[in-house]
Amino acid sequence: MSAVPPPRWSADELDERRLEAIRLFREDRMQEPLEDYLDAFDRYRGKVEELLEATVDLSQITDQAVDVLTDPALLEAVRYLSGPPISADDLKIYTEASLAPTRIRADPEMARRVVETVMLGLDRRRFPWVAEDREPTDAEREAASLASAALIASRRVMTDRANEAKQGQEEMVASVLAENAGFQEVATRHMPTLADAPLPGKFCRESMFGERKADLVATLWDKRVMPIECKVSNSSTNSVKRLNNDAAQKASVWFAQFGTMGVVPVAVLAGVYKQHNLKQAQDRSLTLFWAHDLLGPFVDFIQSTKA
Repeated sequence: MSAVPPPRWSADELDERRLEAIRLFREDRMQEPLEDYLDAFDRYRGKVEELLEATVDLSQITDQAVDVLTDPALLEAVRYLSGPPISADDLKIYTEASLAPTRIRADPEMARRVVETVMLGLDRRRFPWVAEDREPTDAEREAASLASAALIASRRVMTDRANEAKQGQEEMVASVLAENAGFQEVATRHMPTLADAPLPGKFCRESMFGERKADLVATLWDKRVMPIECKVSNSSTNSVKRLNNDAAQKASVWFAQFGTMGVVPVAVLAGVYKQHNLKQAQDRSLTLFWAHDLLGPFVDFIQSTKA
């Protein structure tokens, strides 16, 4: 008996589901508490002020490099001195340095190199007094603290929100597999071959499936392996990266490695997507499900593989 094909959506069905996902995304974002941003703003404003005080308005930041870089919050404030801010990964690459506190304490010269690199890109609009080699006015110091705190808080809230959304989606998929599809969760593992995948009716969380990592990997009742990617897109532009350049590309790699008969690559979507990006991903044989409708088509397809 031939395997049950996964669902493929018409243009109208894709549009209906993506518009509902956008509506839910918009509703969720509008309900997010302002307090998260305000709490982060107040916390980082205090850290920026602490950094300015500890370094005498940045005039002694090189001398204080070890102390400021070994405090995680002050290190974050240091990264945001430049315009635009420097990510921790980029800073390590630029300076050929480690940001681990033990390494920084053991190598003060490395710490100074990190700080000097940041100061080369110092935002002269926020910190005009540094380039002019003078003390800041009270108004300049206040403006710099407020602007820096706003930058850090905005980025921190956006990053935390994205991480929480993805983690929440993975938890939801795992819960539906266990509670509604009758699957059993098993240990994470490396799967260089299909034989290394979970047994039928079982799934594992984030694991290497072949050459690429999947958020979850489940084995259907008919023994086909279903790697699942959870994707939350906050804009139609971002949807290209999340869906076409990541999930659909992984599907192509899995098909090339395992063949088209033994795997069913799946993306569970939430947020904002363009219809033509959805169609492109589906045309590459990526199966699409929506986070807001998992108890329908997702569970129905899994149960259909029992026959």
